[in-house]
Amino acid sequence: MTTIDKAALIAAAKDASRNAYVPASNFRVGAAVQLSDDTIVGGCNVENASFGLTICGERNAIFHAQAARGQACGGKISVVAIAIYTETSEATMPCGACRQVLVEFAGPDTPVFSACRGETVEKRLGDLLPDAFTFAY
Repeated sequence: MTTIDKAALIAAAKDASRNAYVPASNFRVGAAVQLSDDTIVGGCNVENASFGLTICGERNAIFHAQAARGQACGGKISVVAIAIYTETSEATMPCGACRQVLVEFAGPDTPVFSACRGETVEKRLGDLLPDAFTFAY
């Protein structure tokens, strides 16, 4: 069984937030996913002048992990935990699109840690996106 390294995940998410490209919002988001093989992969939000092309930190971390570790993980990564970091005073949860993408690679009991300057909040993915739409439909 994989041991979730909450402190390392949050540290990786905080580090990733420093690389965010946010000329429009100045809202830096870092994220890090821990995979079933204990690899931790980070990502950050990247804005674009065509705002619909902006990518959130959470999806960037997931896609980066799949690109880097997909083959080593049997073709599809398995996320066992995710951490998000923002420089806000209150924790920020993933947007709906990020929740949907996360469901593709993680189970409903996957912990989602949201850290900020003031606190860390932990929720289960299944609580953030109940009755998720999957390929099972």
